[in-house]
Amino acid sequence: MDKRLERILPRVQKPARYTGGEYNAVIKDAAGVDTRIAFCFPDTYEIGMSNLGMRILYGVMNQMPGVWCQRVFAPWGDMEQEMRQASMPLFALESGEPITDFDIVAFSIGYEMAFPAVLNMLDLAGIPFHAKERTGLTPLVIAGGTAMYNPEPLADFVDLVSLGEGEEVTVELIELHRTARREGWSKERFLQAAAQLDGVYVPSLYDVTYHADGTVEAIVPREGAPAKVTKRIIHDMDKSYFPVKTIVPSTEIVQDRVTLELFRGCIRGCRFCQAGYVYRPVRNRSRDLCAQYGIEACADTGYQEMTLSSLSTSDYPQLTELCDELDAYCTEHHVNLSLPSLRADNFSMALMQRLAKGRKSGLTFAPEAGTQRLRDVINKNVTQEDLLQSCATAFAGGYNAVKLYFMLGLPTETDEDVLGIADLAARVMHTWRETASNKARGVRITVSTSWFVPKPHTAFQWEPQISKEEYRRRVKLLQEAIKTKTVTYNWHDADTSFLEAILARGDRRLGKVLETAWRKGAKLDAWEEYFSLDRWLEAFDDCGLDPHFYANRRREKDEVMPWSMISSGVTEAYLWREHEKAFAAQTTPDCRTRCNGCGANHLVGGTCDV
Repeated sequence: MDKRLERILPRVQKPARYTGGEYNAVIKDAAGVDTRIAFCFPDTYEIGMSNLGMRILYGVMNQMPGVWCQRVFAPWGDMEQEMRQASMPLFALESGEPITDFDIVAFSIGYEMAFPAVLNMLDLAGIPFHAKERTGLTPLVIAGGTAMYNPEPLADFVDLVSLGEGEEVTVELIELHRTARREGWSKERFLQAAAQLDGVYVPSLYDVTYHADGTVEAIVPREGAPAKVTKRIIHDMDKSYFPVKTIVPSTEIVQDRVTLELFRGCIRGCRFCQAGYVYRPVRNRSRDLCAQYGIEACADTGYQEMTLSSLSTSDYPQLTELCDELDAYCTEHHVNLSLPSLRADNFSMALMQRLAKGRKSGLTFAPEAGTQRLRDVINKNVTQEDLLQSCATAFAGGYNAVKLYFMLGLPTETDEDVLGIADLAARVMHTWRETASNKARGVRITVSTSWFVPKPHTAFQWEPQISKEEYRRRVKLLQEAIKTKTVTYNWHDADTSFLEAILARGDRRLGKVLETAWRKGAKLDAWEEYFSLDRWLEAFDDCGLDPHFYANRRREKDEVMPWSMISSGVTEAYLWREHEKAFAAQTTPDCRTRCNGCGANHLVGGTCDV
């Protein structure tokens, strides 16, 4: 351990964030390694270590002979201050070595609010911000993750972007980079070759021009780069890597348990949900393999909780049978099963009884909207009767806590829709009175609302975010309408959602705003302790750009979007059809009921696992 680190650790919160040495962390003999990868998560250790995608790619890369992938997380403010005072650069946990000496610096970015942390980590490492300043092949700075479906705010800072699922394309990129280093390629030659890999976007190979009104005029590829870059996916989930021997953290993390991924994609078509579109098509992992992985992971790590995870876990076709298959092991070894993503229209007594074997910590449902009209607009395909029946099932089975998630500011939302949330919460409370098997403990109903953020590659990508003043008015309207004492109301901070909307739909001109905001102190802006909207508004003023242009403006159908060179596999024509159906309050059935022709099927040869 670095002597500077030994002196620093007693003075910071949660020093175990920075020590490494955890069970199942990969340590390799440096003499047998020719490629070192700093796998960076632009948030704290406890957030990054809860990310299943990061654990998967960590395992995939470390399976490669001669490759050593090491983890790097953003330090908390106290640690950063100590590191800067000690002139100690950002380091990897496995070896403790500075990441500026690594061959590839790879960021996993799932949330736009992490953008300033990317810049802060590069600065802490002593790596030049701008891709054009890094003239050599190393360190190569790449980025992937859901937030990269619009990578343009980071276009000036990253050398290339990996789109979609990374298990295969990451290996291809590493091998190409090895070849380039071995044969002495220039960086320009390497980037041109990388752009030919499916799922790889190289920002520097695209010229962007703008109209006088600030909208994008054209995005023109150069030097053989493709006009459209389509995401990569894993075709066969039974052949995809699963981290059975996963790292067991030495300190508490957010998701401190085995996370068992059942399938990828989603059969639903919620029109606001970016993940639901960009993870298409549906690909299931077989029941027996899920059970095997779950049991092996618990046995190896000693965890006593297993989460069955996917975008909509209760849509897994063999969920009940899988729970039955896991039951004997879980009962014998006192392992609790949990399902974080439940739908109100398919929560059954059979499923509840399996969950009830663990601790009854409460259930979570996401109706998203307070009236049926608005649920039809967003294509939620859940009725009030579905929700109340699911709550009745849970209350009858002994549950006494329900969390309900909604959004405010959805397209076409009216005050009647807002008040409908309060009415629905009251109906849930009455359902408890009528059906609860145990009323002695009372009931806890939590209503949480977030502010709708229009995201790229969704049916609502053309829609504006409502103003902050209007959002706060609707929060107050709902707050005053909730009269029941057993209902607790929580709402999401407005300022962060406003900036999220800006960054989510921004173009590459936001790069100078991002850098300016960082120089003013932006870093861990996903945390309210560090976030300041005023800082960002000052940065916009300094750069001569209007934040409302990005967040609060309706886009035209034929407008060139900043992310138009990127395809999630779902066609623009399909998204626009869904947009039009939303304003007619017409629903689209789920993929299992009928294929709706979204276009994503071509990624797997025309068939998916619905």
